Amino acid sequence: MAKGPEAFRTISEAAGELGVPQHVLRFWETKFAFIRPMKRAGGRRFYRPSDIAILRGVRRLLHDEGYTLKGVQRLHREEGLRRLLSAGEGRAASPASPRGAGLHEALRDLETAKQRLDALLNI
Repeated sequence: MAKGPEAFRTISEAAGELGVPQHVLRFWETKFAFIRPMKRAGGRRFYRPSDIAILRGVRRLLHDEGYTLKGVQRLHREEGLRRLLSAGEGRAASPASPRGAGLHEALRDLETAKQRLDALLNI
């Protein structure tokens, strides 16, 4: 059974949802102070929906729009978390950066279709 949109995600679920390996999420935690998943006993990480939204923005900026780690850090310092969240929602970082926009929209459409199918199958 699929988790709801407000459910916490384990690191493996978050990595799968974002399309990056788990070690990348751990690495990003060391480079970006604003990435702070909840940690339970034994150091297990749980990502809130807000954490996933921020990570989606970081991933888009780094992988799709060509930002460097320092570039994302500077963007966060100058424009705050809202800027990272807007990047994760598919709003362009700069007017000259259309790369990856169509893929993001297609992924969103597929996720919506999956949720509908899950709802129909669980009846």
